[in-house]
Amino acid sequence: MGKKLSGRDLIKLGFPKNNSINVTLGQINRYQKKRKKAQILEDAKKVLLNPENYKGDGVWGKIAESLLDPVNVKMNALNNIRAPFNIYGENEIDEQAKYQLYDALKLPIAVQGALMPDAHVGYGLPIGGVLATKNAVIPYGVGVDIGCRMSLCIYPIPVSYLKGKVHQLENILSEHTKFGMYETHNIKGDNAIFESSLFNEIPLLKRLKTKAYKQLGTSGGGNHFVEFGVVTITDENNEWNLPLGEFLGVLAHSGSRGLGANIAKHYTYLATKQTPLPKHVQHLAWLDLNTHDGQEYWLAMNLAGDYAKACHDDIHKRIAKLLGKKYVAKIENHHNFAWKEQLNGEEVIVHRKGATPAKKGELGIIPGSMTAQGFIVRGLGNKDSLNSASHGAGRLYSRRKCKQLFTKSEIKKELKKAGVSVIGSGVDEAPMAYKNIKKVMANQLELVEVIGTFAPKIVRMDR
Repeated sequence: MGKKLSGRDLIKLGFPKNNSINVTLGQINRYQKKRKKAQILEDAKKVLLNPENYKGDGVWGKIAESLLDPVNVKMNALNNIRAPFNIYGENEIDEQAKYQLYDALKLPIAVQGALMPDAHVGYGLPIGGVLATKNAVIPYGVGVDIGCRMSLCIYPIPVSYLKGKVHQLENILSEHTKFGMYETHNIKGDNAIFESSLFNEIPLLKRLKTKAYKQLGTSGGGNHFVEFGVVTITDENNEWNLPLGEFLGVLAHSGSRGLGANIAKHYTYLATKQTPLPKHVQHLAWLDLNTHDGQEYWLAMNLAGDYAKACHDDIHKRIAKLLGKKYVAKIENHHNFAWKEQLNGEEVIVHRKGATPAKKGELGIIPGSMTAQGFIVRGLGNKDSLNSASHGAGRLYSRRKCKQLFTKSEIKKELKKAGVSVIGSGVDEAPMAYKNIKKVMANQLELVEVIGTFAPKIVRMDR
């Protein structure tokens, strides 16, 4: 008997000659390759004899499923007819983003879709794309940065504080917020999220736990930020009973860091193997929620979402401590996630990839750019948009195009004109890279109502 486990070894053990052999070899190679072959075969025999006892197990559950319910993987064809959909601000959206949605609407699992007015091209679903599916989740319909979100804390501090304490506030952001792949806090925070049993039950998460702990309270690169700015409350019937007027605000935008990225990569790979699609739509491969991998992704995705919130909570906790004040209101929302929701009396999975949840009365934040105000909104519960709204202004130019079009001196002029100071950031995040947020908001009057605004004044991004 050779040292490396082979399909022949499994057949000798009694495994049926079907896909269960490939599944078993894949799982063992991924999670058990450091163990001795004899030990692996001993455990594999137990699973073979009583597969029902191993359903849900992090390593052996998928093998048990392949024995109990063997499937033949086949290429999935797209439907000829699209599922129903709505596009908001159609004239402001490039054709390629629309065609990405059209392809998604032809998936056999598609139920309904929508495109938000800030939409632009992405991988799989377009950014600003919303898709409801039947009992299936598309990892790239959620996105790589699972749980990417906004969170705004409003403080009972007059905005004059911003002018008098500019250097102190810049120092808070410069010294006490961390960005990119390598920056972490010297004194680590802690969070109950790390007590989750999923970090032990799912092998992938077990490997990622240490990295997640190190990155707690940090933000990613690209368009992620932490900002001081002016919050203006414009609705006297606001949920916090705040008076109309201006307050100091802290706005953060980031997601689930390396944890979410690795979850997305791992389960996208599995999805492409289980529900293969034509090459031009392969990023739309899905996981059936009745399968081991589908259930496991759903648990991992939700954990990544909770972790993203934990990072935001840590960021705001550090800043609040330095300000020496407690916030009087907090608004937060995911905009890269999937939810179980009701549609026409049936449960569906609603993917929002760069879209803000906007159920009736639901609060959210839609940022502009570093020189354009963002908006605090209340959802109107529009079913045609799948209870969704835009997640920002949306890109007008790609990162590559920005480097060709804009210079640092041009950006400095725009920042000076707006009275904004920036720590970090590159040409690819130029204010001119984004669509006009006022046009975007005008194209979603039937989706959300505005109850306040946020104007950035001191911005921190990745260097």
